[in-house]
Amino acid sequence: MSKITITIKPTSNSKIIKFETSEFITEHKSYEFANIDEAANSPLAQQLFHLPFVKTVYISGNFIAVERFDIVEWEDVQDDVSQHLTTFLNNGGAVVTEVQSKRVPVTVYSESTPNPAVLKFVANKPLVQHLVEFASIDEAKASPLATRLFHFPFVKSVFIDENYVSVTKFDIAEWDEITMELREFIRTFLEEGNPVLSEDAQLESKADNKNKVERFEELDDTSKAIVHILDEYIKPAVASDGGHIQFDSYDPDTKNVKVILQGACSGCPSSTFTLKNGIENMLKQMLNGQVESVEAING
Repeated sequence: MSKITITIKPTSNSKIIKFETSEFITEHKSYEFANIDEAANSPLAQQLFHLPFVKTVYISGNFIAVERFDIVEWEDVQDDVSQHLTTFLNNGGAVVTEVQSKRVPVTVYSESTPNPAVLKFVANKPLVQHLVEFASIDEAKASPLATRLFHFPFVKSVFIDENYVSVTKFDIAEWDEITMELREFIRTFLEEGNPVLSEDAQLESKADNKNKVERFEELDDTSKAIVHILDEYIKPAVASDGGHIQFDSYDPDTKNVKVILQGACSGCPSSTFTLKNGIENMLKQMLNGQVESVEAING
């Protein structure tokens, strides 16, 4: 049996580094551990948590990604970690000890949305931790599910968030002709254990979320208040319609707020009415004198 070798690969997040292995070390499954207790079924992750600078461990098909605390820089320790992992793997160390669990059947049901071109498919399981949207098959390389959906000639765009998929269709087909086919395809895809996002996309998504938190802290007080109102009062209603709303910017001089509409909200005939009579009025009332208008940007 050939020896496993490791290649060190940086990521877009300076705190996270990937150790790519020359062979697959898991059976096409991904794992995340935030501490040594969570890593009870992963001898490899437990070994890493004995290092004082290890904050989080991600293990996937052919790589181990490690997030560090700020007490060290990767350039000072990455070679030692790589050697430690190489020795562990080539000495027969177990990566993950599988725990048998009862398979839960996947159910998917469809919901109409205010946008007649968009239908929402809701699953009984989480799909993604952070939303993703794709307007073409070229953009969808990070999502095996979206890529497969674009093989249907009537699929125009795909939006995935939490436990649902919003599909926008071209006018060449009617929903009553294709809904059952799409619903069954998504259900089968998920039940077979296929990944919604690629391993790299999941890792990048976590890094992007941390960057969003950092950007939020840099906002002015009015912008932060707008974000809180959108998150608490607007997003749940928008998500129930298969869409998403995201804060873009606030101009204190014109008192204009820009928001990004995605999923079923993007291009929806009723979105302008909702924007003016719902979101704009709410922000005006709750932030008296600080907001005059709300402008939408389709995602």
